[in-house]
Amino acid sequence: MTGTEHLGVRREGATLVLTLNRPEAKNALSLPMLVGLYDGWLEADADDTVRSVVLTGAGGCFCAGMDLKALAGKGMAGEQYRDRMTADPDLHWKAMLRHHRPRKPVIAAVEGHCVAGGTEILQGTDIRIAGEGATFGLFEVRRGLFPIGGSTVRLPRQIARTHALEMLLTGRPYSATEAAAIGLIGRVVPDGTALEHALETAERINACGPLAVEAVKASVYESADLTETEGLAAELKRGWPVFATDDAKEGARAFAEQRPPVYRRA
Repeated sequence: MTGTEHLGVRREGATLVLTLNRPEAKNALSLPMLVGLYDGWLEADADDTVRSVVLTGAGGCFCAGMDLKALAGKGMAGEQYRDRMTADPDLHWKAMLRHHRPRKPVIAAVEGHCVAGGTEILQGTDIRIAGEGATFGLFEVRRGLFPIGGSTVRLPRQIARTHALEMLLTGRPYSATEAAAIGLIGRVVPDGTALEHALETAERINACGPLAVEAVKASVYESADLTETEGLAAELKRGWPVFATDDAKEGARAFAEQRPPVYRRA
């Protein structure tokens, strides 16, 4: 497994857990964190024994966004990773899920601050669970900046435009309850339990047919900007082959025999 000093990687069964690990800076984005994140997404995609990914933060915080001290020219930790950025100038956007979509489901487990770049990364995840004390928001305009991680495009497609514009233009903080009410997150749980609930959700996903899960996720995103007719045609093209897989046959046998299925991605 990969990882860096600011990005922890561990396995929980068939789930890969990626932990933003810079709590002294509220897990603000750094070069080691971005490199570790991108490597984590690639590892999840490449390893067929990984069926889901959970993204969380250490120290009771998710991510407070970009390291503004570094942006002001005071240097950023992890200069030893600079060659990775030079070799792939798009790496940071891939790490933040702006230019990369993992084929496995990604579940965000949020505690504490999830603001600015944290809220931008959040929009690249599939399922979002937050502790009741979590805080969300896109603060960039308050600092004369632009939320260039994709929020002006993705946010109005994920929540009502009026809510998206209020979040983008006021730069105000949102509580977990309000974030759930506008559809930014899916579930609010007691503080300190977001990771536990995320792992439980991951286990439910892991128990399903992996080929079916990946095809369903791909279909949802592929059809998002299509007309209904185009989307239904794309769904049929994506979904019909799943019925011919060994996984589908195993699912049917297991149902008939009243036992848990054993899927082998075939």
